[in-house]
Amino acid sequence: MAAQTGLSAPALVSRSDVPAFRPVALSAEAPPFAPLGTDGWRLGSPSDAEKQFSRCAARLRALRADSGQLREELNLLFDQLLSENYNRAFEPNINEVCSLLRHTSGLVPLSQEHLVVKLCQLVHHLLNQLKVIMDEKTLDVLVNYTAGALKACSLWTHSDVLLALSTIVYGNGPQCHQHLSHLLGEDGVLLMYSSPTQPNMELRRVALTCMANICLRMPGQPPLDDQYRSVSFSVFLKTLQSSKPPNTDELFYCMVVQAALKGLQCCLSGGKWKFGGAEELGSVLASLKRLMFQGAPGVNVEWPAVLYPAPLPQYEGLSAPKPAEAPKPSETQRDATGSGKNSGVIKDLIIIGICISVEAESLSKFSAPSLYPSWKRTSSDSEFSDPEGSAQCKLRLYHGRVRQGALHCLLAVAKGVEKRTLYGYWSSFIPDSPPIGGPPPLTLLTIILKDPSPKVRACALQVLSAMLDGSRQFLAVAEDTASPRTSYTPFSFLLATAVRELHRALSLALLAETSPQTLTQVIKCLAYLVANAPYHRLRPGLLSPLWKQMRPYVRHRDVNVRVSVLTLYGALVTTQAPLPEVQLLLQQPEGSSSGGSFTPKDSALSWRQRDGVSSSPPWLLQLCVSLVTQPREDQSDSDGAGTGGGLALEPSPVRLEALQVMSHLVRGYFSRAQACLCEIGQVSARCLGETDPSIQLHGAKLLEELGTGIIQQYRAENNVPESSRVPMSQVVLFWSEVLSGPLNRALQNEQHPTLQTSACDTLSSILPQAFAQLPDKTQLMCITVLLGLTYSENYLVKTAAVRALGVYILFPCLREDVMFVADTANTILAALDDRSPNVRAKAAWSLGNLTDTLIVNMESVGVDFQEELSDMLLLKMLQAATRASADKDRVKSNAVRALGNLLHFLRQSQLSRAVFQRPLEDAVRALVKTVQSEATMKVRWNACYALGNAFRNPALSLDSATWSGDAFSSLCHVVTSCKNFKVRIKSAAALAVPSSRGCYGDMERFSCVWRSLATALENSEDTNDFLEYRYSASLRHTLSKALLHLLSVSQQQDMPALGASLDGEEGRAIKEHLIKYVRAEEGGEGEQGEKEAGGDSSTPQQRVGGLQQTLIRLKELKAEAEEERGKEVVVQFLEDLLKSCEEP
Repeated sequence: MAAQTGLSAPALVSRSDVPAFRPVALSAEAPPFAPLGTDGWRLGSPSDAEKQFSRCAARLRALRADSGQLREELNLLFDQLLSENYNRAFEPNINEVCSLLRHTSGLVPLSQEHLVVKLCQLVHHLLNQLKVIMDEKTLDVLVNYTAGALKACSLWTHSDVLLALSTIVYGNGPQCHQHLSHLLGEDGVLLMYSSPTQPNMELRRVALTCMANICLRMPGQPPLDDQYRSVSFSVFLKTLQSSKPPNTDELFYCMVVQAALKGLQCCLSGGKWKFGGAEELGSVLASLKRLMFQGAPGVNVEWPAVLYPAPLPQYEGLSAPKPAEAPKPSETQRDATGSGKNSGVIKDLIIIGICISVEAESLSKFSAPSLYPSWKRTSSDSEFSDPEGSAQCKLRLYHGRVRQGALHCLLAVAKGVEKRTLYGYWSSFIPDSPPIGGPPPLTLLTIILKDPSPKVRACALQVLSAMLDGSRQFLAVAEDTASPRTSYTPFSFLLATAVRELHRALSLALLAETSPQTLTQVIKCLAYLVANAPYHRLRPGLLSPLWKQMRPYVRHRDVNVRVSVLTLYGALVTTQAPLPEVQLLLQQPEGSSSGGSFTPKDSALSWRQRDGVSSSPPWLLQLCVSLVTQPREDQSDSDGAGTGGGLALEPSPVRLEALQVMSHLVRGYFSRAQACLCEIGQVSARCLGETDPSIQLHGAKLLEELGTGIIQQYRAENNVPESSRVPMSQVVLFWSEVLSGPLNRALQNEQHPTLQTSACDTLSSILPQAFAQLPDKTQLMCITVLLGLTYSENYLVKTAAVRALGVYILFPCLREDVMFVADTANTILAALDDRSPNVRAKAAWSLGNLTDTLIVNMESVGVDFQEELSDMLLLKMLQAATRASADKDRVKSNAVRALGNLLHFLRQSQLSRAVFQRPLEDAVRALVKTVQSEATMKVRWNACYALGNAFRNPALSLDSATWSGDAFSSLCHVVTSCKNFKVRIKSAAALAVPSSRGCYGDMERFSCVWRSLATALENSEDTNDFLEYRYSASLRHTLSKALLHLLSVSQQQDMPALGASLDGEEGRAIKEHLIKYVRAEEGGEGEQGEKEAGGDSSTPQQRVGGLQQTLIRLKELKAEAEEERGKEVVVQFLEDLLKSCEEP
């Protein structure tokens, strides 16, 4: 088998072999000092292993198949090569090693079985220790040779041959496709040796390892063919499901299970689940759950063969022999630790401490991470050299590896299986209630709290973190604000209980954990839980103890623990912000002892009252500022970045995480952070002035969050009292200092485009009212820098600069400046032709904002602004937006918005020019094509809005334009057939925009519009999508308004068609909907319909008044005979409608 690994060759050199160094006088002519390596030899000089390898390799290459004494020479050279340890710093020529192995395989005939075994050992030894990446030729030669040896050689050689083959195919499975049919096909040698019926456990183990290495997928490589992956998966699963054969050593059985687990992990990693349905998944999960507790003390249960998805947990049934219980604390201990809940918690901690301390010290040496797979490295007996030297210690180690392998597989399942599918199995791995009487269920929390191996506990925490990650939508159902009063327990209450149990167990694990690596995983797992749990639907009191419990760890010696603690605090201030419980926690001073309790009595009123008198910054904010700016308290921490003789700051990961927490705090709880606005700005400025680009970037992002928080305060819809806002004078002072500081250097730092990008985003977060009060030179500097950065060669910088200009064009102090509007328009037009889709998308968004500004100026400034703007610039904008409407959807959605605004903005004098005729038709046809296309609903919604916007321009001759028929036809089609109700709403609103009857064209077109709206109203509840059904009331609101608008502008020629529609069953159905609209019986959804229809907020009285005016006008119409009959039906319909609406 594998060669022995012992001391390296230099360690065995006798004293006489050590080179003597003659004394050299100290002088300028003395040769330079050459440092010694760790093995005592000069750095750069070849080691004994390298010399030995070169000598033996040269002699092997000189041998020929017909050489005399060939067998003796090969035997000697193989022994010499196998005796060396190549794990030292030895970097051989890869091509030489490959050519040597190819040449040597041709020297050893398969009939010489002892030489075949030694050659296979040499192949495994060299490839394993030298980490050689073989070329295709060498791979093919060696696979052919080992495959031939399996056919021709005796059974006693196959173990070594398979070991060599497993090393050869490691990560090369797809490249061995021509050999896979022999290895993994029907009656393949690997299937034969890996079968559960194989009596030779060593052959079975090596065959499983070989299959695992074939299934292993290296980064950048194609996956193994699904046929062979499925075959291997079945073998691995059968191995895990099979019981230990009789008279088999437990250690050997553990090694076989380990190999199967590694193979299963290779099959599951790096892709989605492709191995069958619920039955197969349940079998895998059942096997993994059983192996999660392999060798665990006190676990003796009957395990199910398959786990089935269920809303309630599946409890394992106890077998006849009862497991031994942990010793109970004495009465004295119980009295000392107290009673009630506290004693229960301490009792749990005592038991956990006993279990964890058993092997924490003896297994600490295995906790160091390794970049090279441990299961590919050669095992040696030195791994088991502990003070006891007992077989029991070795067995515990192997059991721990099995549990760790099972958890690794479970982690791969959690990442590969669709989240929605995995939710059904949560109850098998996460308890939904605390253990109250009887044996507790065996779950991941059992391992986290009681497994003796810190590495196994860390793996269980990783699995739990993967299950919690992205579970926000699933956990959103959880609720326990009120106790269930029904005879059954609702699923929402079960989920809430599971969240509470996770909090309880992870808090216990936090107190009991001693391994820094595992402690880091506990805190990360808590962060995932906090980020996904719906605390606004749970009874308060979960976050306060956690907040208090984490405080001591912010100064932990291990840097990874400190980083994870900050990550958890970031999750606490991010989740459903602002939470009243977190509001109260932020107000408590650093030394407060009340942070561990929060009851419903601590209502939102209490912290609002305290907010009025508390002016001190939040403790968490002070902590983050000190971590970013102050020297580290414990200067002995080896993780810090020391500087000469000065005091070292916190390590970069800690400072970066502290800056992120500050950003989260500012975003979610700006009212608590605004008192320290200038101080936070100074921290950001300091970060921008440092040399570390990551620190600079986070400093810029913190500034952006501050600016965004100020903007949110000043938005009218947020209704923030002026007394609670940051004073305008302070905002102006803040931005004056920021813009005169290191932000300018960041904007011009071409070596770090990501920093430039973030600095552009910071410029776009300036409050518009504050920007207007900045000095003129500062305003000019901002505009000039942004215009210049739109010509950057980096697409990220260009994208951010174009977006910032799209924000600035909306500023009241800039939007009426024709020169700025023109410069911005030209810049945006150039960006619309960029090759980067990201740049084009932001350019289209900015063009949409610019055209919004044109409409605002047209309404506020009037014709003067329209006349000052260049006709040719408008023409270029129209043509560019038309071209962009054929781009990707994220470009198209804003391009059609810009088209609608431009068609609304153009004046009669411009539309009458010949140069505008063709672009005008192209623009409208682009909108029509987009409305009728299969684009995303957002794009079609914007296109319908754009057509309605264009209809508002009285200069467009809708009655005679060649394109108007297509425009109305497309909207009529969408309002009746589109699956998305919001698109229907916007198309109905567009059809109601024309203000006069002439805009609707001839009688046939008007009748088509009416029929489409009436049909859409009749079918307004026909949908199979519940998400669309919630918009049905808004749709009916808009359709009713549109129908009444058509009645208000109708003429005598329209009466026959209207009368035919309103007479009979169809008319009665329409009247019922119109009554609800006029009476405003749709409630809030009706208001949403008004918003979608253009912001009309008419009252029921105003709607009745409009109906009366329509009725009076229609009665005065002079009609012919057929028209008169239709008119009578319409008038009677309106009279009945008015009568019904006026009834109480």
